[in-house]
Order: sequence, then structure tokens, then C-alpha cells
Amino acid sequence: MTEREKMLAGELYFAGDDELVALRHNARRLTRLFNQTTEAQSVERQQLLCELFGQIGPGSEIEPPFRCDYGCFISVGKGFFANFNCVILDCAPVTIGDNVLFGPGVQIYTAYHPLEPGPRRDLLEAAKPISIGNNVWIGGNAIILPGVTIGDNSVIGAGSVVTKEVPPNVVVVGNPGRILREI
Repeated sequence: MTEREKMLAGELYFAGDDELVALRHNARRLTRLFNQTTEAQSVERQQLLCELFGQIGPGSEIEPPFRCDYGCFISVGKGFFANFNCVILDCAPVTIGDNVLFGPGVQIYTAYHPLEPGPRRDLLEAAKPISIGNNVWIGGNAIILPGVTIGDNSVIGAGSVVTKEVPPNVVVVGNPGRILREI
């Protein structure tokens, strides 16, 4: 398996692999160009996001600055909005549904490092996919950790750290995130 195949399969991989480095460099180039656009350049912003992401639905908008690892492993539905300072570490697929809203500073982390010191010392890492359903609202500075699925219509409170699956139609708050109530 290539390092890219290992990464996408959730196995330990070496991020310094030439193919992965080239993919990250392309994402850095595209996000730099995106982040340098002005509010009057909505067409250019959309074109850059279409080139960067694996898929982006109509009516989706991201406020710069935005950062990601690869971009090509991000799939976004229609009507998505991300406010300023969004970070998506897409070392595994990130799937975001329709009409999802991110407050400022939302961070999505698929990547993680092994607990054992040997593999960390060898610069190995791993990743687990993240899936966010339709009509989800994620409050400012919330962090979504590797392997999490968030169900349709749920709300993640500002500053929450989501470490496990969130069912549909609930409000999650805190660190670690816990269900506060049903919607």
C-alpha cells in the first residue's frame, strides 16, 4: 500500500511521503490564494474552493482565513457556511452535509498520533473519518475529534470538544462534549 492508501484506510502512515507532501503543498497554495481574496471576489473564492475540495455544494461559503491539510478529502453539501478561522485536518475523509453552519474558529481533526512513543518517534500518524449530517450548527471554537459522526439537526455548543458520536436532534456542550438536551 502507498502511504496515501494507508492514511485513507486508517492505518499508521508516514506523512513525509513525497506524494502526501505534494498534495499538502497544493492545498497550501490554494488556501493561500483563497485567504488573499477580498470580499468582492466571491467568484474567485468559489473557483478556488472547487479546485481545493473533493466536492462543494452550491451556495456554500467560507470566510477567510481557512486552513486544511489536503482539501481533496473534504466533501461539502449545499448551503454550507464556515465563519473565520476554520481548520479542517482532512487526513481521512471529512463529509459535511447540507445547510451546515460553523461558527468562527471551528476545528475538525481527523488526524491523530499513536500513544506509543516508538511510532511517534518514527513520525507515524493515523486518521479516522468525520461525518457531519444535514442542518447541523457547530458553535465557535468547537473541536471535532477523529472518528466522530454528528447526526442531522444537532447543535454543538461553542467551545465544545466532541470526542464521540452525536445522535440526531440533540444539543451537545462541554469538554468532553455531552448531550445537554434533545431538540
